[in-house]
Amino acid sequence: MLFILVMSLTLFTISLIMMLAASILSKKTFMDREKSSPFECGFDPKNSARLPFSLQFFLIAVIFLIFDVEITLLIPLIMLTKISSISSVFLITSLFIMILLIGLYHEWNQGALNWVI
Repeated sequence: MLFILVMSLTLFTISLIMMLAASILSKKTFMDREKSSPFECGFDPKNSARLPFSLQFFLIAVIFLIFDVEITLLIPLIMLTKISSISSVFLITSLFIMILLIGLYHEWNQGALNWVI
């Protein structure tokens, strides 16, 4: 029991020393203006690189990714036709597509798909 306690404290101390050494050695002491500015072919940027991002565009992109991944889940259902009957594959596929359509209707009803200018 004492051996486990000593080993635990030793490992904790070594890891703490390593983290402190890495933190001290990785500090940047000189902030260069050119390194922190955005790169535009060697010229000074005309506008600020920190423009606000459209939250509506981001929301539509996330919805697209979710539905795209769910559509790719339909591809293995084609292989089920060799293993099981056509009626069960049709039922599973119909249920899956129905869930997707209900989710799409919900997003449309919530106004997430309305593009506001």
